[in-house]
Amino acid sequence: MKRGTISLGILSQEGVILSAEESFSKFQDESYSRKLFIIDENIGAAISGYVPDGRVLIDYAREFSQYQRLLYDEPPYVEVIARRIGNIKQSFTQQGGVRPFGVGIIFGGVDPDKTPQIFVTDPSGSCIKYKVSAIGARSEKAIEFIERYYKDDLNLEDMKVLVAAAIIYATGKKDDLKIRFLEIPKATSKGVFLPIDESKRYIGIAIERYNL
Repeated sequence: MKRGTISLGILSQEGVILSAEESFSKFQDESYSRKLFIIDENIGAAISGYVPDGRVLIDYAREFSQYQRLLYDEPPYVEVIARRIGNIKQSFTQQGGVRPFGVGIIFGGVDPDKTPQIFVTDPSGSCIKYKVSAIGARSEKAIEFIERYYKDDLNLEDMKVLVAAAIIYATGKKDDLKIRFLEIPKATSKGVFLPIDESKRYIGIAIERYNL
């Protein structure tokens, strides 16, 4: 998990931003996300680590999300989905003939009561609530940067700039950096992917605003 490229989740009073550094080979389709996913319309996820393991767990999360909708006739709560995936991860740490899932997942979204939430699961199965979380290589440096500038009242646009600045600071990349964003505004409770080319604008603003 700690060797994967960096992924972040950050809360704002206006909603949630999930983001991930993505790298592409020459002919790879950049519109296809390997690290950010929509679980339900109000919940997204960012992964870091062994991507195939993450994809399997994302499918579990989507199935359980649909079960919750059918059972309660409302969108699922972020914590319920995160804890379910944490339980699956934990069960794979104590069975013979299987190995733990080698992936960390940041679940972020807006609950039915309009509360933005972030929960993180690691390969052990733990499930912890955060305001800001980073997983993957050099995630500690990204958190160190965000600690200096984070404020609860930043809007979603400012949060995207802050996240871009944190990834630049952590990775040391600028020109060849590509970041994918998934935002879930509290107003709509619906996740929206930003085109990856849009990250260039936020990277440029971040470099100027934070003197990177």
